Amino acid sequence: MRLERMTQKLAVARMAAASALPKGLFGGADFVSVTQTDEELSIVATREKLNGIDTVEDGWTVFKVLGPLDFSLVGILADLSDTLAKAEISLFALSTYDTDYILVKGEDADKAERAFLAKGHRLA
Repeated sequence: MRLERMTQKLAVARMAAASALPKGLFGGADFVSVTQTDEELSIVATREKLNGIDTVEDGWTVFKVLGPLDFSLVGILADLSDTLAKAEISLFALSTYDTDYILVKGEDADKAERAFLAKGHRLA
């Protein structure tokens, strides 16, 4: 698999399910992901876009699986998460229509990169 280690650092926020989205969340070229369930609202974005939110976990590095990836492909996240699990690195995974994103804590980013390379994945 080909991966890109993105330079933008992200944060993960948790809010009550019925919360309003922060003003200014969308716009620009920044990475933003919003997931709402009946239990919570999770937002992944730059820290600056999450001001005023109490529950925020900073310092995530993103590895983008270069695609686009067809829906018929299987095992992509399983392979990447297994690679990180064997290196004892936790992850936060996100998917869009075209690709997958693996987030790891900043202090684990170099170790994750080495693990991906050792497994035979390529970094762009």
